[in-house]
Amino acid sequence: MIKNTPAARLPVSNTELTVRRKFLTSLLAGGGAFVLAACGGGGDAASPDAVADRYRRGGGASNPSGASSSSGASAPATASSPATASSPAGASSPTSTQGVLLDTSFGVKGDGTTNDRVALQRAIDGSIGQILLITGQSRIDVAGLDLRTNSHVRFASGASIKLLAHNTDTYEILRLADVNNVTLESPYLDGSKELNSAKSGEWGMGISINGATNCTITSPTTINCWGDGIYINNSDSKSNGYSTNITVNSHHATGCRRQGVSIISGSGITFNSPLWENIGGTAPGAGLDIEPNDNTAVFQNIRIVSPTTNNCAGGGINVYFGFFPGPVNKTVSISITGHTDTGSPGGSFNVQGLQLNGYVVNGSITSANPVWKKTGLSLEDWDKNGPTVTVSNARIG
Repeated sequence: MIKNTPAARLPVSNTELTVRRKFLTSLLAGGGAFVLAACGGGGDAASPDAVADRYRRGGGASNPSGASSSSGASAPATASSPATASSPAGASSPTSTQGVLLDTSFGVKGDGTTNDRVALQRAIDGSIGQILLITGQSRIDVAGLDLRTNSHVRFASGASIKLLAHNTDTYEILRLADVNNVTLESPYLDGSKELNSAKSGEWGMGISINGATNCTITSPTTINCWGDGIYINNSDSKSNGYSTNITVNSHHATGCRRQGVSIISGSGITFNSPLWENIGGTAPGAGLDIEPNDNTAVFQNIRIVSPTTNNCAGGGINVYFGFFPGPVNKTVSISITGHTDTGSPGGSFNVQGLQLNGYVVNGSITSANPVWKKTGLSLEDWDKNGPTVTVSNARIG
């Protein structure tokens, strides 16, 4: 049993540890750890986690109050740029014998200079039901690209999409909004934060998934995003439409300011073997942040398998439920297995902020077989009647 001590950052033994305690003390962040604000999401204390959809819902992309740059993370190293890709052999016609359409067939230059956004959108719209192959190093403006139901987009070795210079805190490089059956292979997306002249905000996303179903993303790389590498939430246009059956394999996020990944709502969300590193610049600054905006969120069958986090200013994996309780009863199922944190200033695993106030939120949050370099579970301000939080077979150090 864990005693209710002032130290909210607790070591975890190798025996199973089940925690259902409410900690009323502040998070004691030792060793230069980044202290998470009571509401994650960039320091806007007046409203819940402000992410890509908030400006659509009327919240506006106003400057967050108190969202100072985190000092715990070193300047994120840019992932090495992909080598220039040559067009595949036999590309004389738009369609190969394998049913692959080349982006160049739709006027995409891929020369690292031209704004290819319009041509790329034309290619996406014109390749539904077939495979669209991105072959070059394309640049686009911040209007971003919309994938469609039955889109299948593959990036050739060395192909990439990088934002042109911009001045905005809000963008989505690739959007999966209310679509079904999308396959995305090896996308390399660069948010060009070094080319952004905005001074605040946190809503620039590499891949934004809102109300999508049955989608698979394999080996995505999202670097230097103003906000999150990947963002998953409810539909912006359909009532009770949440993202379902989303599988992401081998995601690499580095140099993102806000999060490697945010899961705001979803069912059947799986991340296999992700690497989230060098995250920081605005709060929370986590590798993975699981944080509902409100009571409409769902967290069913969320599986995070063999994740690695490193140098995340606000923590390797964070769960914040401050805005979750409401009139609709909720049952959550979040399973994390084999988490390795090799050193994040904000700690390895933080669970925070649940006050039921007469509402019902139950279920379970588990972390099995983690390997954490310095710290164990940090549990703070968690209602004893909420979901169980269990860490088993942990190894620290």
